[in-house]
Formats: sequence, structure tokens, C-alpha cells
Amino acid sequence: MNIEQSIIKQMPKTDLHCHLDGSVRIETILDLAKKQNVELPASNYNSLKKILVPGLKCKSLVEYLIPFDITLSVLQEADALYRAAYELAEDAAMENIWYLEVRYSPVLHTKKDLKLTEVVDAVVAGLKEAEKKFHIKTGVIICGMRNINPETSVMLAELAMAYKNRGVVAFDLAGAEENYPAKHHREAFYIILNHNINCTAHAGEAFGPESIHQAIHYCGAHRIGHGTRLKEDIDLLNYVNDHRIPLEVCLTSNIQTKAATSYASHPLKFYYDYGLRVTINTDNRTISNTTITKELHLAARYAEWSLRDLKNVIVAGFKSAFLPMREKAILLNMVNAELEKF
Repeated sequence: MNIEQSIIKQMPKTDLHCHLDGSVRIETILDLAKKQNVELPASNYNSLKKILVPGLKCKSLVEYLIPFDITLSVLQEADALYRAAYELAEDAAMENIWYLEVRYSPVLHTKKDLKLTEVVDAVVAGLKEAEKKFHIKTGVIICGMRNINPETSVMLAELAMAYKNRGVVAFDLAGAEENYPAKHHREAFYIILNHNINCTAHAGEAFGPESIHQAIHYCGAHRIGHGTRLKEDIDLLNYVNDHRIPLEVCLTSNIQTKAATSYASHPLKFYYDYGLRVTINTDNRTISNTTITKELHLAARYAEWSLRDLKNVIVAGFKSAFLPMREKAILLNMVNAELEKF
């Protein structure tokens, strides 16, 4: 059944997998570059958009990651980080996202000597300001990077620990998967788990189910970022299902990074039909040129969902949120009441 985007837009939603540096408004990048004297590869909106948005013809994860050099070039100052975080929450609130988790790796924002704490403070402050203005709740996920050394991941885990209950809700492992196994970063996850902090990990996007296995069994991940290739190991798939480990599915970016060849061949339909807890997310709003409304619309179309299926997936997003149980229960009651209108 074709559920109209206008209806999906009105529904309460979550975005649990959204990268700050991949979701900066293009006009903001141009404005920040001007203010900071940063040279961009293009000086007007349309030309810059062509470079920043690789489209579905993008050839690989490596090619997909190229535009991040551009976005990161203007996110090296505290006020720029504050603004990017604020605007991202504003954009999310405008399409009725009630709960947003924003992830980024603070080490990528220190080229102008910002301290890691200053980076986190700026992002948290931007999100908090947006929370006051708009109907939205937010949380920060700090990312360790697979392709930077494990010692850096440990330092970032300690940073997440310091900001627990102060804006940071979880720890993640991002970056290139192939040749950078998650298990090398298990010391960082050991710190996270021992301090009762939530964690997720990018896995099964550019590498097979072995990557998901490590994320869960070496790193103790509570959710899996992408998990596109989980179906290649049915035993592991059953474990993920039995333990209700949510998958943070990002359809459009999976096609751009070639984790899936097309919307029609994406395993989302199989995962949902099988009973896995799937959530739908943007990954990078700017670089994938998308919104949660768009992603849910595509998901409903290609997975052949009814309105009830769509509501189930929306509720799964709220159930999978890295929020305290009591807060989550209150939020879910509100969400269910709102969804009954549709």
C-alpha cells in the first residue's frame, strides 16, 4: 500500500542513526566557509550540492565518505558546531521527529585546537537550545573510529563516560569496516559497558556478518548500525532476533555505499517479516539528500507495509531509543496515543 509522505510527516518519529557532519545544511556550509575563510571546492549552492550529494550512482563507501572532508572543514570551531547541532534538531523537529540521537567523533573536530570537551559542550548546547524552542528530545552518541587507533577509542570512551547524564546517551564505533575489526576496540567498549553506558556499532555495512558478530560478542553492542549483511549468517540473525537487538537501518545510504544494490533488493523486508526489530534512520541527511519522512516512505513502499506495519516500525524506533526506561515509557504512551489518530 502506498502511504503518502504527507501522512508520514505528521506522525511522531525517531532518528537514531544520524551523523552531525553528514547532516549540515548546504547554505550553512557556504556561510561558515565565508566566515572562517575556508576554501570550498564550489562557491554556490547548486555546485556544492553536486559535490556533497553523491546520489544513488555513488560507487562505494569510500566514495560516499569523500564529502565529509568538506563538511568537516567548517566544523572546527565551537560556534559552528553549536549552529550545526541546533539546525539539525530544528530540521528534525520540522518533520515531527520527537526523538533524535546525533552522533559524531569529537576527534575529527580538533584541527583548530578545540579541546574534546569544548567540542562536546558546543554540540550539547546547540541541541539543548533547540529542545527549548522545538518539540524534540535529543541525545548525543560519541563515536570511536575504527580507522583511527584503538587508544583514541579508549580516550573517547572516557569522554563519553564523563558526559554520561550530561547530554551523551551512548558510544558508537564508526569509520571504515574492512581491515579495521571491531574487536581491536574492545577495551573502549569494556570501559563503556562497565560504566553502564549504552553502545551501538556500525557493522555489516561494508563487511560481512563477522563484523556484526564482533560488534555484539566482543563489544557488547546493544544496537547494530546498518546490519545490512546479517542475513548471510542465519544463526547470528536468530541470535539478534531472540535478543531483540535493534537494527539501525539506513536505506538510501546503504544503496549509495553499495551495501545493497537497490531499494527492492534491500533485506529490510525480509528482516521485518522475520520479526527482527528494525528502525528506520537517515544516516546523513545532507549527503544522502534525505529525511526520515522520505526513508519511511521508501521503506513502506519496498517492504510492502500496511499502515499498521509502519506504526510498528515507528514504535520500534522509540522502544530502541537510548533513554531511561521511565522516560521511554512516558514517551511511548504519548506516541501510541498520537499514532491512534492515523
